[in-house]
Amino acid sequence: MEFKAWGFQCGRLRSLFSRLSDRVSAGLGLDMVELIESNQMDERIVPKEVCIRLPPAVNSDGAWTNMTAPLTEFSLPLLQTQMVAIFATTQISHLVFRNFGIPKFVSEMIAGIFFGPQILGRIKNYGEFMFPLVSQDLLGTISLLGYTLFLFLSGVKMDMSIIFRTGRRAMYIGAASLISPLILGMIAQNFLSNHWGLNGNERLQLILATTTHSLTPFPVISCLLSELKILNSEIGRLGLSAAVVSDLFSTFLTSIFRLAKVAYDRSTKEAFMDFGIIIVFLLLVVFVARPVMYWMIRQTPEGRPVRDIYIYTIIFAVLCSGLLSNWFNQLIVFGPFIFGLAVPDGPPLGSTLVNKFDCMVSGVLLPVFVTTSMMKVNLSNINFHSNLVVGQAILLVVVIIAKFGGCWVPSYVTKIPKNDAITLSLIMSCKGVVEMADYSFARGNNNLNMEIFSIGMLAVLVTASIVPIMIRRLYDPSRKYAGYQRRNIIDLKPNAELRILACIHRPDHITATIDLLETIRPTRDKPLVVHALHLIELIGRASPIFISHQMQKKTLSNRSYSQDVILALTHFQRNHEAVLINAFTAISPPKLMHEDICTLALDKLTALIVLPFHRKYTINGSVEFDDHTLRTLNSSVIEIAPCSVAILVNRGHMRRSNSTPAGLGSYSVAVIFMGGNDDREALSIAKRMVMDSGIRLTVVHLIPEGEEGITDWEKMLDSEALKELKHKSTTSDGEGYVVYVEERMNGGPQTATKLRELIDNFDLFIVGRRYNVESPLTVGLDEWSEFPELGVMGDMLASTDFNARCSVLVVQQQQMTVVAD
Repeated sequence: MEFKAWGFQCGRLRSLFSRLSDRVSAGLGLDMVELIESNQMDERIVPKEVCIRLPPAVNSDGAWTNMTAPLTEFSLPLLQTQMVAIFATTQISHLVFRNFGIPKFVSEMIAGIFFGPQILGRIKNYGEFMFPLVSQDLLGTISLLGYTLFLFLSGVKMDMSIIFRTGRRAMYIGAASLISPLILGMIAQNFLSNHWGLNGNERLQLILATTTHSLTPFPVISCLLSELKILNSEIGRLGLSAAVVSDLFSTFLTSIFRLAKVAYDRSTKEAFMDFGIIIVFLLLVVFVARPVMYWMIRQTPEGRPVRDIYIYTIIFAVLCSGLLSNWFNQLIVFGPFIFGLAVPDGPPLGSTLVNKFDCMVSGVLLPVFVTTSMMKVNLSNINFHSNLVVGQAILLVVVIIAKFGGCWVPSYVTKIPKNDAITLSLIMSCKGVVEMADYSFARGNNNLNMEIFSIGMLAVLVTASIVPIMIRRLYDPSRKYAGYQRRNIIDLKPNAELRILACIHRPDHITATIDLLETIRPTRDKPLVVHALHLIELIGRASPIFISHQMQKKTLSNRSYSQDVILALTHFQRNHEAVLINAFTAISPPKLMHEDICTLALDKLTALIVLPFHRKYTINGSVEFDDHTLRTLNSSVIEIAPCSVAILVNRGHMRRSNSTPAGLGSYSVAVIFMGGNDDREALSIAKRMVMDSGIRLTVVHLIPEGEEGITDWEKMLDSEALKELKHKSTTSDGEGYVVYVEERMNGGPQTATKLRELIDNFDLFIVGRRYNVESPLTVGLDEWSEFPELGVMGDMLASTDFNARCSVLVVQQQQMTVVAD
């Protein structure tokens, strides 16, 4: 179908479209600006009546009815083909390059180069078939929508309260990371422009490149830290805080720059009008939109999903804010990003928005934006000998060095260790999707020529590739947990306080933890300090949160965390005068929760970390469900913990007074002792329990058949650890009841049989993990072990095959390691 319109002469129009077609065939005709720049139109041409074909139909009647029709005849199949090709190529690229430590963003940029004129674009008619000119408006619109929603979700994830919680160190680093490259870059730009006599347009292009590379966008830093899995490490938290400060400054400066451009290109009056509209928009967001969203949260019952109408309203407001941004001469992403900052982060509203949209936006739409933006790059058009290109290369080097130095100097002055200061400077110097988008927008607005654009995009690619690899080489977040001092129970002085870090995930863990603490009967001579850490999954925000409920009586997010945990532990403290409770809440990604646990244990000098087992049992001993995320967390903590670790397998607290003779204690505890560091640590915990006259302790010492006497140093240590309990087993001195039993076993099967005999006689078993420790007592049993984190004995006691109702405490002594400096 055709329609008539006024335009250029048919011959000249036909020539223009012919050149467009040639551009498409060569690679990707996405860059209309370059072609229009080179097309010298004759202003004297008299408009004539021309014929223009309408866009292609949306979809065909099917392949069987129209076998010969090309793909470009129908927009929907073509769009689907393009998106499938981009998605498949980015995934394959990431599958290959991730083995070299390359982030996913870089893999998407490499896919853009693959589709662009550098590789596939050299194939004849490739552009006309895969990325024809008629399809590029639709593909570009979808990709820009994806980037807009990505920045909106980045604003949702950004915790604005971090500004009030950051110290001077983060403030200095964030400000210096923007100001130092901006000032030095502008000085270098002015010198080079004067030296080579560059014209006004060329100067403006260098200023845009300098400004873009001086930015430190929060979304880029957040994605980098997530990719490196150091989001909630000490250096990661500092980097996020500094990025928030820098991003707010850069957003303000970018808005001012665009207003100045409006004043220069159009009029000062229009610039002031735009400024007034921006102020009104910000006031509406802060004083209208944000209170409305808090009202939505109050209308959502705890534990119930957010109503769909609230989500629809927010998305409608996001789209309107983008339209409004375009109206007052800002980038279309400005409004959605500011609106995202107003959304209360975390559950229920922020987490719901992220859960509903982040997968599609970050997994599908954003890769399309990155890939199509990189497809515009054409390195063959670059004249590497021109003053403009050489000047940009020099400026990029100056800006990168200035940004690195601007971050390193305040880090060094504030006494950050040398390696950490270098790592933080590299983090703040990294580039990503925001800088790439800025270059793409500037090119689309004809503010950059192809040479400056291509070199800028190439610089983003190189920086985003090298920085993560260098950070992985320099920074090992687990190194700080290396054991230089002994932090375990067996090495505590007789009357020293016992410091325990108890981790809590679910409500049922609260009761189990308090029941365990009850058995470790604290006294004034042997006090107990409990640091309770409530772990919550990070959803709907980018910044992890760590709350000390002693330091922060009111949380800055106006949301009360861990109330049930605090109330239960406070009640426990009131009933025990020798107990001190400190409550903490950590909100972080599950894959990084072990960092919070180990950092707190290191800071508080705890001797023992108590972790809940990932499996939940019903009252009759069967399995209710498995939490595989919790199991992964437990394994990570065991591997790098700075002190001893215990995993509590909770089957319910049952004081079976009817199962024990009258007067011999109402709670039965058994220690299965086979020797070694872990078993001696388990025995040390049991010794703390026998001070309670309500606990009956039985130590079952399993000895391999044929073993005689003390043959090595380990056996000597085992004998010393058992000496006190052997003595108490013959007397009742008011400090509890102890029974010591020696059993000689002949191989693993006999050990398993003995456990079956004992398992119904006790409420709690305490065993050492003894991971990778070979013993005649467990020969053949490790092959049937389901949970290595429990060790052989703990795994058998926790197995459903035993059909037991007792709880199990599996203990691993602190792993002492030697770390080279």
